[in-house]
Amino acid sequence: MGRDVVSTAENPRDAMLVSNEGVMKSFLRATEIDSRVVGMVIALMFIWIGFHLAGPFFTGQALFLTPRNLWNLLTQTASISVMASGMVLIIVMRHIDLSVGSVLGFIAVVMAWLQVYGLPQFFEFGSPWIWVIATLIGLAFGAIIGAVHGTIIAYSGIPSFIVTLGGLLFWRGAAFKVASGETIAPMDPVYSLIGGGPHGSIGSFWSWVVGAVACAGIIWGIYSARTQRHRFKFPLRPVWAELTVAVILCGVVLATVLLVNVYYWPKGIITQYAAANNITVPPEGLFIAHGFAIPVLIALAVGLIMTFAATRTTLGRYIYAIGGNPEAAELAGINTKKITIATFTIMGVLCAISAIIATARLNAAAIALGTTDELYVIAAAVIGGTSLSGGTGTIFGAFFGALIMQSIQTGMTLLGFDTPVLNMTLGLVLGFAVWLDHIYRKRAK
Repeated sequence: MGRDVVSTAENPRDAMLVSNEGVMKSFLRATEIDSRVVGMVIALMFIWIGFHLAGPFFTGQALFLTPRNLWNLLTQTASISVMASGMVLIIVMRHIDLSVGSVLGFIAVVMAWLQVYGLPQFFEFGSPWIWVIATLIGLAFGAIIGAVHGTIIAYSGIPSFIVTLGGLLFWRGAAFKVASGETIAPMDPVYSLIGGGPHGSIGSFWSWVVGAVACAGIIWGIYSARTQRHRFKFPLRPVWAELTVAVILCGVVLATVLLVNVYYWPKGIITQYAAANNITVPPEGLFIAHGFAIPVLIALAVGLIMTFAATRTTLGRYIYAIGGNPEAAELAGINTKKITIATFTIMGVLCAISAIIATARLNAAAIALGTTDELYVIAAAVIGGTSLSGGTGTIFGAFFGALIMQSIQTGMTLLGFDTPVLNMTLGLVLGFAVWLDHIYRKRAK
C-alpha cells in the first residue's frame, strides 16, 4: 500500500531538509509547485502593480488594476492563448510554426467572405446556417492547411522553419487575394457574440456556476491524482500540501469570478436594454454584470482539452517522447511522421478557432488581421516555460505567458507608449525569457 508522507514535525530527516532548503523551497517541494510558475506569478504581479502605479505619472490616472481593464485583458488574451496551446506541442517536438498569424488572417477573411458574399446566395438573409456553415468551413480549412504543412515537413525533410516561413508569406497573400484588399464586414449578429462584449458574456449567475464547477473539478482532480498515486504505490504529498494547492487554485478561480462580475454594463447599453425590455431603471441605477466573456470560456475549454491531450493521451506522450529524443522515439516504433502531421493539423484547427474569436470580436475581417501574431504566440509559449530545445512545456504555462505578453502590451498602451517602443520592450522580454530557460536547463542538468 502507498505510504503518506509524514509531517516535518514527525520526521527529523524532513525537518533537517526544511532547515537546509529554506521554508520556500521546502514548501515548493512538498506541494510540487514548479518554481517557474511561482516566478511567472511574481512577474505578473510586478507588471500589474507597476503599470497601475505608473499611471498617474504618465496619464494622470491609475487605470490598469480596474475591473474594466482586467476584464478586457482576459478577453484580449483569449485568441493568442488558443494558438499558444498548440504552439507548445509544436515546439516540444523541436519544430516551429511561423505561419499561424497568416493562417488566422486567411481563414478569417474566408469565413467573412462566406458570411457576407458567398452563402447569402443560397440562404435567406439572417439564416443561422450562414454563420454555422462558414464556421465549419473555417475549421476545415484550418485542419487542411495544418495537415499540408505537417506533411511537407514530415516527408520532404525541409525544416519546419522554412516550410512555415513560406506559409507565412503564402497565406498572407492568399488573404489579400480573397478580400481584394478590403475589410469584409459585418458579421452575423449571433456570430459576433462569440467575440465577447456585454451581450457576448454569460452574466453573473452563470459565471458563479462556472466557478463552482471549476472548483469541483480542481478538488476532484487532486483527489483522483492522490488515489492514483496510492494505487501505484507512489509517494503521496502531505495532506496539508494537497489542501493548500486546492485552496490556492479555488481561490484564484473565485477571485476571477468576482472580478468579472464587478465589471458592469456601460450606462448607455443598460439604457437601451431597459427600453427594449420595458424595464424601469431605478434612481440608483441598474447594474448588470458582464461575467465571463465567451472568448475566455472558449480559451479555457481549449486549454483543458489540450492539457488532457498532452498529458493523458498516447498522442501527447509520443509528442513529448519525440521532443526528448527523436532518434530513440523512432527506434521505439513511434511513427514520427504521423505524429508530426497530427500536431500541425491541431495547430491549424486552433488557428481557425482564434480566427473565429478575432473576427467575431471585431465584427469584421481585415487583411492585416493576425499580423505578427506568430511572434506573440511563440513568445507566450517560451515565456510560459516551453523550451526551444524541445521536450519540455505545458499548456498552463503558455496561457500564463500569453497573459504576461498581453499585460505588457495593454499596460504600455495605457501609458501612451507608441508601437516601436512596445515592440522593443516585447523583444527584450522574449530574449530575457529564453535566457532564463537556458539558465534553468543548465541548473537542472
